[in-house]
Amino acid sequence: MRTELSARSLKHALIHGYLHERTDGTIPSILFACDEHGRHGNFHPASYRSICATPAWSKRLEKVHTAHRRVRVRANWAWKELDCSNSSDALLMNVFCYPALTVVPAVRALLGSDRTELPEFGIKPRTPFSNGGKDNTEIDMRLGDLLVEAKLTESDFQVADPRLVRRYRDLETVFDTSELPLRNGKHVGYQLIRGILAAYAAEGSFCVFCDARRPDLSECWYRVMRAVRLYDLRCRLKLLTWQELAEVVPRDLQEFLALKYGIVP
Repeated sequence: MRTELSARSLKHALIHGYLHERTDGTIPSILFACDEHGRHGNFHPASYRSICATPAWSKRLEKVHTAHRRVRVRANWAWKELDCSNSSDALLMNVFCYPALTVVPAVRALLGSDRTELPEFGIKPRTPFSNGGKDNTEIDMRLGDLLVEAKLTESDFQVADPRLVRRYRDLETVFDTSELPLRNGKHVGYQLIRGILAAYAAEGSFCVFCDARRPDLSECWYRVMRAVRLYDLRCRLKLLTWQELAEVVPRDLQEFLALKYGIVP
């Protein structure tokens, strides 16, 4: 899938003349940058304009790419995380920063939310620990009382030592811990566990977006879901695919997702 996305992004860059760089490696990535005309090839033009015009969103563009100092760089700009063609955060912002997307009735129906406020990205839900402390990790997006985790080419939902999972105050209220999946003595789907606990603590909802071409991620979701004890909480949890979302977004965004990501309804 990474190979396909890189090939699509390279074609996208060459056709439109976007400023870009190709990384070294067995499966190279394509990184884009804002050019002298204000275009950024990793974003839909309307979404990018909205991002640049919204200070809370534009700050996300400045997060430095973790590989920038470790690789041979030929480009004359500092790579940013959201420059990467395989970034799930960039994909999420492409969709939800598109103008007025959250007022589209079909989008609201799919999300199960009637909230129309601007989404927040990279938020810290501050889920409580048993010792009175709070979690400091980020979740990808919040839209009203809906928390969202987005995946594209990531290998999994992270694994964690049981001692990290046991820190959470509501763990045994929310989960039958004997049912949580393990691999080599570690919990599988750690980000899912955290997201579900965050939704419970906030009395909100939790949604995961992943690609329909990644059945392994869907299977991990359902394995964790089976361990949730509370029926009313289960009703506030959902897995959606980018392909399902593509069915309800405006046509020009739909075309962008198809061409750049191969995401088609």
